[in-house]
Parts: sequence; structure tokens; C-alpha cells
Amino acid sequence: MRVDAFDFELPNERIALRPARPRDAARMLVVEGDNIVDAGVRDLPSWLRPGDCLVFNDTRVIPAQLEGRRGDAKIGATLHKRIDLRRWQAFVRNAKRLRVGETVDFGAGVSAQAEERLSDGSFILAFAGDEPVEVLLERAGTMPLPPYIAGKRATDEDDRSDYQTMFAAKDGAVAAPTAALHFTPGLLAGLAAAGIATETLTLHVGAGTFLPVKADDTDDHVMHAEWGRIETDTAARLNAVRAAGGRIIAVGTTSLRLLESAAQDDGTIAAFAGDTAIFITPGYRFKAIDGLMTNFHLPRSTLFMLVSALMGLETMQAAYAHAIGAGYRFYSYGDASLLLPRPSDRSA
Repeated sequence: MRVDAFDFELPNERIALRPARPRDAARMLVVEGDNIVDAGVRDLPSWLRPGDCLVFNDTRVIPAQLEGRRGDAKIGATLHKRIDLRRWQAFVRNAKRLRVGETVDFGAGVSAQAEERLSDGSFILAFAGDEPVEVLLERAGTMPLPPYIAGKRATDEDDRSDYQTMFAAKDGAVAAPTAALHFTPGLLAGLAAAGIATETLTLHVGAGTFLPVKADDTDDHVMHAEWGRIETDTAARLNAVRAAGGRIIAVGTTSLRLLESAAQDDGTIAAFAGDTAIFITPGYRFKAIDGLMTNFHLPRSTLFMLVSALMGLETMQAAYAHAIGAGYRFYSYGDASLLLPRPSDRSA
């Protein structure tokens, strides 16, 4: 499909620069089939059924934004994907001033050598010393806020907690699974009281999630890879939910992409550990999930393509037009949407 089919105009003031407080005070646009309803995140239990299961991503965002120097040149690096204990793939700002073999000093006793330049322009950075890279980042790094926030204000101490979900347990993400930012212990208690189960998986979100789609046609776009894991017992419990007539609702596109990567042709979910570069566009047949809770996404982005695949492009264009007109807050710190397709829509 043509990428410009997924374009829309978003007023600049609709971009949220801070999250709702408390977290579950955010608004939630419910799209159920063709129906569009204004609601709030705290209403979530009433939109689900006893026996349904919400699936969260338990990745933890690391302070993966680094600012340093190579001689007189200022060099910025956003870590993207772990290669091994000492080496990370990174997107580098002012990359023309950095050559393979040179070392960047990030301050606080943290330095890394540019070991290799990849075909996409990113670098493999090899960190010096014996300390775990995560320890180095806690000392020298800052939270890697998305460019549409970082370009409007400085990262501050609040972001260390604001840009982390309550499920965060496993270090490795450089972007938050933002749909889960809306959840609080009180909301989870309400969901449990309504008979709604919860499960977790792990997908370490990479900085590639913010890369623009530069191709004119979706067939020509190369999707970034991210590492994920679904444990064997988690897969078994999710399959039992479906077998008992419940629905699997992914919380966030990261959870959805990993579930679909692990799904078999018959819809069962298998254990999974490895990279996924799944790219979901209209025409995709969903196998593992029955709904999605997610934030509002950028125009022409792979994530707006994903939600359009789930609900239909015309439906999502109408939903986003409604959200813009009704003053919903967009992107990572913004409001939520709950997308519940008709069963027939999932394989449209």
C-alpha cells in the first residue's frame, strides 16, 4: 500500500509533553467495530469480559541517551539494541565526525569505541571497562525520550519514573511500552475484581520504533528488529484463556507484535525467544490477539499501519479525526485507545 494513505494532520498542541496524573486519569477512546465511544482508562474493566486476559510488556527502559565528545566534536548516541555484554548498536548524532576505531568520551568515566558502522548508518559501540553497561548508563545516561518530546523540552528527573511502567522488570528497552503507562495498582485491582486476568512477556523496544517510513510503498519498508521472550508457561496460560472462550487483549503494540510473532497458524501461542521484525499492515491475518489497548500514533508510522490492519484504515482515520477534534492527547505521554474489532475484522 502507499504510505501516504496513512497520513493525517495533527495539530502541534495535541502532542502530550507530560503524562496524566494520576496515570489512570487519562482518557480512552473505545473503537468497537465501527462504533467510537469516549471513555476513560478507569472504565477499562467495564469494556472487558470476565475471562479476558490483558498482556503487558515487562521490559524496563534504560537511560540509553548519551552525550559525549570525540576530540572537539560533540557526539550523541542513542543505544538501540544489545549485541552482547559490552557492545550495543547505537544511532549516532553528528556521525560524520566519528570514524570506526575512534573513542567517544561520555563523561563520568564512561567511554566507548566505534567498532563498526552498519549499512543503516548506525554504529556498534564497544564500551570500555569491566562494569555492566547498565551500571555505566545509570551514571552517564539520561532517559531516551521520543524526539517529539525531547525536541520541545529537556529531559528531567520526573521522566525517570514517568517513562517507566509499573510492570518494568527486565532491563533492555530504549523506549517505553507506553500503553502500559496508564496502569496503576488500583486499576489492576479493579480488573482482577472483574474477573480479568493479566500476563506479561518481554520485548525490548528499540529506538528504531521512532524511525520514519521513508519508502513510498509499505512493501519497500525494512522493519527494525527487536528481541523478545514469551515463557512456556505464559504461552500455555494464554492458550487456556482462548480455549475457555476468553479474549487476549494486548496492552501496547509491542505486546501485540511479539504475540503475533509467536502465534502458530491455528492461533495457538508458542514459547518464543529471539528477534522479531514483524511488520503488520492492512491485509494481515491476526492469529493471537482479539483486541489492543494502545496510545495514539504518528501519521505515516508503522504503528498507525498496525492499528489500521486491526480495525480497518477508514475506521482508524475516523477514530483519529474524532480524537483530534475532541482534544485527546497524542503519543507516548498521551491518552489511550481500546480497539476491539469484530471477529470477522481480525482476518480482513
